[in-house]
Amino acid sequence: MSTSPKDAVRARAWASLRAAGGARFPGVEGRIPNFVGAEAAAAAWVRHPWFTAARVCKVNPDSPARPLRAAILRSGRVLVVATPRLTAERPFFLLDPACIPAAALWEASAQAGAARWGVACSAAALPPIDFIAIGAVALAPDGARVGKGGGFAELEWALLTEHGKVGPGTRVVSLAHPAQVVAPGEIPMDSHDLPLDGYALPGGVVEVVRPRPRPAGVDPARLQDGQRATIPALAGR
Repeated sequence: MSTSPKDAVRARAWASLRAAGGARFPGVEGRIPNFVGAEAAAAAWVRHPWFTAARVCKVNPDSPARPLRAAILRSGRVLVVATPRLTAERPFFLLDPACIPAAALWEASAQAGAARWGVACSAAALPPIDFIAIGAVALAPDGARVGKGGGFAELEWALLTEHGKVGPGTRVVSLAHPAQVVAPGEIPMDSHDLPLDGYALPGGVVEVVRPRPRPAGVDPARLQDGQRATIPALAGR
């Protein structure tokens, strides 16, 4: 089986994270890896002006971003989390901490907790989003990023763009272990890939000086096999 350039970057990043002792349960291969220092990286975003200016935040549902999701709720901000693989008719959960008991905020920051405490919404029903954190297997100081290969961060962005929920003022960020950072130019980026405005490491935030152009709406030519059949939001495309 041939390996794509992005697959090669993923493999190197997973191996580097393991070699650095930065991997946490349940492992790294095939996933957005949970890493040592995720709490400190989340705290770095909480102190950053992009976060403090935000009122509605969307965060990927992977394990390393849970401290950030919890921090959003504990700060009184509204949190948006996508449902797994967008297969639901209303593929986003909207979590308003004003409607969640304080003792349940940590529970609500987990995938199962989001389903329990959140309100299922279509993209059209969401409020405008100020701050988006997406998962990364590897990322670079030029804003390039590669996920685990499903393309869902890009698809969610495209759907939200079509409904006017994100725009030029929406900050797109990530968080990672230093072992996941690669050199500028090492990650191949296509026109449909979603670049970063910045990322947080346990030691602080790295801002991208010249962010790349962002993709617009859904490009039917880029949809993967079976997505039209399994994602209701793509019906008829």
